[in-house]
Amino acid sequence: MANVNLKDEKWINEGLSVIVIGASGDLAKKKTYPSLFQLYKMKLLPESTIIWGYARSAMTNDELRQKIKEYLPADKEVSSFLSLCMYKKGKGYGDASSFEDLGRSITELERKSGKKFAFNRMFYLAIPPNVFGDAAVMIKVLAMADEKEGAWTRIVIEKPFGRDTESFNELNSVLSKTFSESHLFRIDHYLGKEMVQNLEMLRFGNRFFERLWSHNDIQSVILTFKEPFGTEGRGGYFDKFGIIRDVIQNHLLQVLTLVAMEPPPRFHGPDAGDLVRDAKVQVLKAISVLTVDDCVLGQYEGYTDDDGVPDDSVTPTFACVKMFVNNPRWHGVPFILKAGKALNEKKAEIRIQFKEAPAAAFMFGVDVPRNELVLRMQPNEAIYMKTNVKSPGFSNEPIQSELEVNYNTRFKENINPDAYTRLILDVLRGNHAAFVRADELKVSWEIFTPLLKALENRESPPIIYMQGSRGPAEVDKFIGDDYKRNKGYVYESEVKPKL
Repeated sequence: MANVNLKDEKWINEGLSVIVIGASGDLAKKKTYPSLFQLYKMKLLPESTIIWGYARSAMTNDELRQKIKEYLPADKEVSSFLSLCMYKKGKGYGDASSFEDLGRSITELERKSGKKFAFNRMFYLAIPPNVFGDAAVMIKVLAMADEKEGAWTRIVIEKPFGRDTESFNELNSVLSKTFSESHLFRIDHYLGKEMVQNLEMLRFGNRFFERLWSHNDIQSVILTFKEPFGTEGRGGYFDKFGIIRDVIQNHLLQVLTLVAMEPPPRFHGPDAGDLVRDAKVQVLKAISVLTVDDCVLGQYEGYTDDDGVPDDSVTPTFACVKMFVNNPRWHGVPFILKAGKALNEKKAEIRIQFKEAPAAAFMFGVDVPRNELVLRMQPNEAIYMKTNVKSPGFSNEPIQSELEVNYNTRFKENINPDAYTRLILDVLRGNHAAFVRADELKVSWEIFTPLLKALENRESPPIIYMQGSRGPAEVDKFIGDDYKRNKGYVYESEVKPKL
């Protein structure tokens, strides 16, 4: 059993129909169904749960179950979970007769359960964004839960939420006319990561951190996403979006808002979702529109060899973007967002570098490195503070060590679910705080769209960098003294043991 108490929450004692739209796709098989299984195994789904899959592929219930099983762990509860999974083939995601049939089948199975309570419905749209609107209209007209009986309907939507301001406004116009914000849960899985969710407690649950959390003490904030592999056959898809749309405008920008936001009145309770998201929107509104002068762009050598990538593609596979939150707390502090493919390691982290200790260089006669607070999101979740201590022995030289919490060792007895599992449970509980609201997306696209249009007009071609490197060498000059790297420091948890 997970360390969460649901017994007093109404929905856990009612019925639940989960409908995965796009059930035959990779997202559903690799993320949605495995996350539902984890909730089932931890007894975090109602006893009366039915899981429907809907797609255009011709499949029986058993064929769907076999496809799902390939992505589930070897576990004695897999068979009972799969018995809950049903499948319905449709002609398309905007086909009225198909959704009418789906809605009828869902209702019939709910009634056959013989339970007298209402059945809530969660629709998970694991489909391309160009058919979000069609599916949403069909759900609204033909497949909603019976709200007269007190049941709710919730819709989970996956990114991308458009590709610029104009396309977002078009998508949002359809969704907002069909559903209210209370129905919609726009999922960004970074908001479900342990370290990202830990930011709230770390900042506001520790007195000393909140006192340090401003331009008075912080020199810079760097948010990093690195992958050691390239597009590997997905280049045709990736080339339509690029690294800014794929990672920076959504995942890293969302993390930035949590780092920079003012304290909301509450993180719990029925209004917490809007209180947290109100604070995030205020951060976004304080960021200026970006131009090509605010970034360094790169493309790894060999990217255009991937299938579907044009030989003359200028789509960046690496970007380093510098922005400022123009308010009294953060005046002058650069927020640097870095993301790239085919780099030297796999890493996602939040790195907050503090200013030099006052007069330390004069007192000790040597440069004293800046302190840093690092939240490692992947791999091997950890929080550590780079702290200066005296070198052991006769030397008076400073050396950096760390005050550390390593989640793999410190909390090994605790269940640490993945991001999708956490977020689906939040949907069922009606917790909106870790989901993206429409006004957040509107402002974030307004920040990035002018830059993206300039890149599409080839105003700043990417710099070619070697695969397995740290990215373009020009990045270090671009960042300058905003961040000083202590080349002599090695985080001990990163050192591989000698064999």
